[in-house]
Amino acid sequence: MTTYDANGITLEKVRDYVWEIPQEGGMNAPARVLASEALLEEIQEDKTLQQLKNSAHLPGVRKHALCMPDGHQGYGFPVGGVAGIDAENGCISPGAVGYDINCGVRMMRTNLSYRDVKGREEELVTNLFDNIPSGLGGGGVVETGMDTIEAILERGMDWALEEGWAVEDDLAHCEDEGYRPEANADRVSKKAKDRGKNQVGSLGSGNHFLEVQRVTDVFREDVGEAFGLEEDQIVVLIHCGSRGLGHQVCTDYLREIEQAHQGLLNRLPDKELAAAPAGSQLAEDYYEAMCAAINFAWVNRQLIMHRTREVFERVFDRDWEAMDMHLLYDVAHNIAKKEVHEVGVGPEGQPTGDGEAVDSEERELFVHRKGATRAFPAGRPEVPAAYSDVGQPIIIPGSMGTGSYVLRGGEESLAETFGSTAHGAGRLMSRTQAKNEFWGEDVQDDLREQNEVYVKAQSGATVAEEAPGVYKDVDEVVRVSDALGIGDKVARTFPVCNIKG
Repeated sequence: MTTYDANGITLEKVRDYVWEIPQEGGMNAPARVLASEALLEEIQEDKTLQQLKNSAHLPGVRKHALCMPDGHQGYGFPVGGVAGIDAENGCISPGAVGYDINCGVRMMRTNLSYRDVKGREEELVTNLFDNIPSGLGGGGVVETGMDTIEAILERGMDWALEEGWAVEDDLAHCEDEGYRPEANADRVSKKAKDRGKNQVGSLGSGNHFLEVQRVTDVFREDVGEAFGLEEDQIVVLIHCGSRGLGHQVCTDYLREIEQAHQGLLNRLPDKELAAAPAGSQLAEDYYEAMCAAINFAWVNRQLIMHRTREVFERVFDRDWEAMDMHLLYDVAHNIAKKEVHEVGVGPEGQPTGDGEAVDSEERELFVHRKGATRAFPAGRPEVPAAYSDVGQPIIIPGSMGTGSYVLRGGEESLAETFGSTAHGAGRLMSRTQAKNEFWGEDVQDDLREQNEVYVKAQSGATVAEEAPGVYKDVDEVVRVSDALGIGDKVARTFPVCNIKG
């Protein structure tokens, strides 16, 4: 197959697993989908491809707009979307970051084995559910005043360390060491801060969760050893973001940008892609506010991890240090950051797509990753010292019935995807459709009886929305990432127990 027709959009096959929508009309670059034919069949079922094509209209898009193997329809910009946009001549788009700024995942290792937990799943899941706040609305590990919220926004994990919620090792194993220095709390509205005050250290609802897992397979022994992973080991995965604070930041700036930059908005095919031109006051304000929300999300996950350590201490009657409960890595997947990447230029130095490039240069870009994970290989300076020889860890959550993966940044990621790969399995069904298809209690019973997975949630509807059948095949998503060399498969995990809002 050399072309693929999807509801009026024709994709041309570049090579195995790489499909391109040619540049045309107002597109500033071609658009590419990284997927097998099986995944492409699912991706083309909603508006993902149209949204991807639309995103290539954003000013300053370099090389190509991208959709990762787990792509699905989002708000304006597809989930699984990546765009490297020139930080001098381009723009920044809140819709291409998403409402849950720095939604991300962190994995914590332990030296416990599955046999240590076997038979105690009910006790463990109940204690975790009772002690880690989840669900809609307020309630966190700590309730804070405005001064504390502003300190969290501006200092990130440094605040958590100073206040005793973290140890130095936690910061060393977090993307950007859990701190964006460009953060400015003054750029975050009072309404956003008020929404965050009572949510520091909380999972929230929807697809956010805490899951105790066991390592079932290690595919690359040397990298697994560097990551501290071995078969039958117990690990903990935490997936959540910036809660109501991040949502409000996105809402605030979308409305402001729509009003202030109407001329640019009118040139875009979808108003949900509203963007502020690089160098404008609103672009700078949004970037500083987004970085503050990024810091908030890292602290949020840190406090949940701190509380998880305390729960394990009570259940297993030993200190968390004795259980080697150390952070493997924390990585964001709704974010736009300034990064330097090599891009193609034409004969007179003008921006161009790869196919027309006669030379290349390093440029600072706003790399928008929405439902996509940074995947830097060994040698990139941003990779933590502990992993500089093997590449950055990547954590790919699956579903409650299929397990998850740990990858490492692949050698081809910088050339192919601005150092990015998928962020999860990717949804097949909307939440409404899922609740019509599944009954929460039945899903819980089936998981326990068939897979020995124990699940506790605030409601049966939440479980139905997150049933295993709602998601794409995470094995296929990871296979494509590995085959393309953008994220190399290191280990596979499987759920033991799961809590969610």
